[in-house]
Formats: sequence, C-alpha cells, structure tokens
Amino acid sequence: MTYILAIDQGTTSTRAILFDADMKVAAVAQEEFPQHYPQAGWVEHDPEDLWSTTVSTCRKVLADKGVTASEIAGIGITNQRETTVVWEKSTGKAIHNAIVWQDRRTAQICESLRDEGQEEMVRETTGLLLDPYFSGTKVKWILESVEGARGQAQAGELLFGTVDSFLIWRLTGGAAHVTDATNAARTLMYDIRAGEWSAEICEMLGVPQSMLPEVRDCAADFGVTTDEVLGGAVPILGVAGDQQAATVGQTCFQPGMMKSTYGTGCFALLNTGATPVLSKNRMLTTVAYQLDGVPTYALEGSIFIAGAAVQWLRDGLGIIGKASESGVLADKADPAQDVILVPAFTGLGAPYWEPECRGGMFGLTRNSGPAEFARAALQSVAYQTRDLWEAMRADWDGDSHVTLRVDGGMSASDWAMQSLADILGAEVDRPVMQETTALGAAWLAGMKAGVYPDQAGFAATWALDREFKPMLEEARRDAAYARWKRAVQAVIGV
Repeated sequence: MTYILAIDQGTTSTRAILFDADMKVAAVAQEEFPQHYPQAGWVEHDPEDLWSTTVSTCRKVLADKGVTASEIAGIGITNQRETTVVWEKSTGKAIHNAIVWQDRRTAQICESLRDEGQEEMVRETTGLLLDPYFSGTKVKWILESVEGARGQAQAGELLFGTVDSFLIWRLTGGAAHVTDATNAARTLMYDIRAGEWSAEICEMLGVPQSMLPEVRDCAADFGVTTDEVLGGAVPILGVAGDQQAATVGQTCFQPGMMKSTYGTGCFALLNTGATPVLSKNRMLTTVAYQLDGVPTYALEGSIFIAGAAVQWLRDGLGIIGKASESGVLADKADPAQDVILVPAFTGLGAPYWEPECRGGMFGLTRNSGPAEFARAALQSVAYQTRDLWEAMRADWDGDSHVTLRVDGGMSASDWAMQSLADILGAEVDRPVMQETTALGAAWLAGMKAGVYPDQAGFAATWALDREFKPMLEEARRDAAYARWKRAVQAVIGV
C-alpha cells in the first residue's frame, strides 16, 4: 500500500490523518494542547507543544496501521493561519511563545499605521486590512519586546514563520525554511500580485527579509524529514493554510465556487480565478491556492461566532446537553416569534469589523424560551453567512452564479443547513467527505507524488451527501434579513 500522511495543526489540537491510495481515511490520531492567556486579549501557544503533538500523532497513526516511512509517498501539511513563531536559526528554539491568530495585542500598532495613512498601501499590496489578526505586526511586536531580538534579527540569526514553516524547519532538521503562497498571503508582508515579499511593508514593520521563508507552490518540494522523526526519510510535498486546504478539499477549482467552513467561527472563501478582486465591502483578498507557479485568488470573509453560539446554548445557558440537540430544540420554536440573536460575543467580523461591539437579543416576549433561543442561535449563523454572501457577490461583479459547499462540525446539523439555504435563497451542498481540510492537504501532496489524480480527476471524486434547497418564500426571507440588519446596527450603536 501507498499512503499519504496529512498533518492538520489546528488552534486547539493537532491531528495526523493517514490516507490510503484511494484518498480514504485509514487512521486518525489527535492530541489537544494548552492555550495560554497571559493578558486579556492575548493568546499564545508554546511552540514545543505544536512540535511534540505533531510528532506523536504522526507516529501514532503509523503504529496503528503498522505502516513504515517507506510506505508513505508524501506528507501534506495544513495549519492554523497567521499564528506567528520567531526562532533561532542555530538552535531551532523559539525566542517567544507563538502569538496566535486570535491575539489582539498589536491593535495599537495597527491603529498607528492607519493614522500614518498606510492601510490603503497595505490593502493594495496584500489584499488584507491592518488588523492584529495577521502575522506582520506580531513579528514587529516580538522583535520590539524580546530583549536582544532586534539585534539578532538584523544579524541574520532569527527566522520567522507561520506554523507550517516552523514544523517544516523541525521536520527537516533545519534544512528547509519554506512556506507556501497561501500562508505567505496571510502574513501582511506578501505582495499577492507580484508573488514575493514586499520590501516596502517589511521596512515599515521593521522585519528584516532575511527572516522570511522561501515561498513555494502549494504542491512542491518542501524538503525531506530526518530519519529520527518517522523512522525514515519522507518528502513533504503539500502545504496550505487550513481554510485554503478546505477550499482545495471541497474541489472549489472554478471561479464562482464558494466553501464555508463552520467550526467555532466560520470562514468563507469564494474562488475569483486568476485575478485578485479588491473588495469594496471589507472582505479580504487572498490566495486560494497556487499550482505550477500560477496563483488562484479568492475573496474571504470571517465570522467569529458560529458553532460557538451553540456552545453558548450548552455551556453558558445550559439549555441543551450536547450540540446535536440544538436543531431538535429549535424546531419546537414558536413560528410567530421573531427572536434574533446577534452573537457579537467577541465583536463582529466581516463585513463589519467591529471588535468592540457586543452581542444582543431582540424581539423577546414573555413566551420566549429555550426553543426560541436555540432557533435564534442557529439562524444567526445563517444571517452572518448571508452578510458574507451578499458582500462577496457584490464585489465579484455582482455575479449570481455561486455554488456553496459547506463543511465543519456545524454542517452536520440538517436544521442549521436548511436554515442557511432558506436565508440565502440558494442551494447548499454538503459533501460525503467531511475531512475536507486534511483531504485538501493530502491531495496536494499525493498529486505531487503522482499517486493521486490531477485537478479534474480529483474534482470528479467529490460526492454529495445532501443538497439543501431553499423552502422559505422570498418575501419572508427578505423581511427576516432586514430584521437582522437592524439588530446588527443596534449592537454597533451601543
């Protein structure tokens, strides 16, 4: 047998997934690791936790299946994006904890750069907004806050990378300092049109270009593991940030195809083809994937609270015992009540980008209870997705021919996905294969290794589990969405 090993290094856990020659899951291992919150709004990981869980889960899936390194044709890596690691070239040791994508400590740096009039240049170059979300200001903070770091960086002694780069450096024993175009595009330092690091932005942030990894295609030679890791040398052949890997795994290869991943939050990417589309509606412009030196671009929107709204029902309110009960409870809601939840528990993401506003519940009556709360929580995800849907379609020449494919834990809820179709007024397609993120990374590596099919062949393997068709008449749908928009403006105004 020939296998592909996918490493899925996420925000709260690391998984290793072994795929067989038919792209079927053969084995899975997963380990959680601690989150560190040194101050309010700060989120960190110990880079050694990222490394140790990667090695242990990879070794476990091989042991579980009795597979040796010689039977693995390649490794594909997908990772939490924007999370920032700076380490010593000589030792491979990080000089500070990894600063996680959720971290907000560089808000003042971003504000200062906006006050200097830099945001439009940054947006034109990178497709991104000046926000603490991205890696560039995190690197600046580390270099300014760790004693001696600035001097080490200028002497060429430090390296920066997103998690993929850090893992590859360790996996190859320091032989490769590389990343792929999708991860580079999330750093705030990468010119997505020129396909190279921006000297102007690096200078603005005070980041020496000697720290930066070499940028390669998503399917490329990223180096070979040392024998110590898996008992033999294995080539690393595929890399993509988690949301881009899910886009690949959903085979969204044609312009107009859109995937939406529902986890704690929601990330939606719309394939816009060979041309980057700068958003007029505060979406992000990014690289969806890059193959054979040719980038394919996407518009991206981020929702902070999706599945987390269901967690709130369970853990905060205690009205359900497990997430799967939310749809059953929502189905019992009084249809005459129009209760709306705006789940701005940590602010609002795209297209509002209002980090300071907080949530609100609207339309409550004496009869409002657990069922109405459950329905409002699930519908809030549909309304937020429509916000992204409307903004993306407006940016993309107003084209109405958009195919939406969904994945992530919340997509398993038939009630939530039917609600999504009703609020969008469009079909929602859920695939049979739910491991789309890991599958995307595996396909990139397997295709490069010559054991998996090309794009067209891979796209032909995508299989539909269920298509959800809109059942709500247009007038009711539009009235409900108008109520949502008023509620959003109310929480922003508080």
